Amino acid sequence: MTKRLILIRHAKSGWDNIYADDHARTLTDRGQKAAEAIGGWLKAQSYVPDLILTSDATRALQTTNMVKRGLVETVATKEIGMLYHAAPETIQEVAITVDAQTIAIVGHNPGIGMAARRFVTYAPNHHRFDDYPTCATTVIEFADEDWLKPGKGNAVGFIVPRDL
Repeated sequence: MTKRLILIRHAKSGWDNIYADDHARTLTDRGQKAAEAIGGWLKAQSYVPDLILTSDATRALQTTNMVKRGLVETVATKEIGMLYHAAPETIQEVAITVDAQTIAIVGHNPGIGMAARRFVTYAPNHHRFDDYPTCATTVIEFADEDWLKPGKGNAVGFIVPRDL
């Protein structure tokens, strides 16, 4: 049996209010469309998560909601403050406590991109994997015995909104 981890960087956000706190930044129209498209791609590829763990930053919560809209399915969501600008080790600590077959994590760079690199045996053959742009999404499968062990995951999918 395999378990699946989906790592999603939040979608494109803006700085409409230069005095706004980083935590309160919101998605642009482009970001909203991109996140919904990523949800549609996940659905089309049969990568629907059982649970989405998300940073509590506004842009991550909005990304989560738009991904769920694209999935066209009800998916449980849990906000986790520790995921706001989390390091890969923190992402791993949070994910390991979850009992689900497929989980998605919506977070921030550089941590979410570093986590994707940390978990896969081989990076996907995509020129944007290393810089992990907004709404980049990696789907990683693990054998049960290798769940969330660094370097033990198989990258079965990677996409950025521009590919859709």
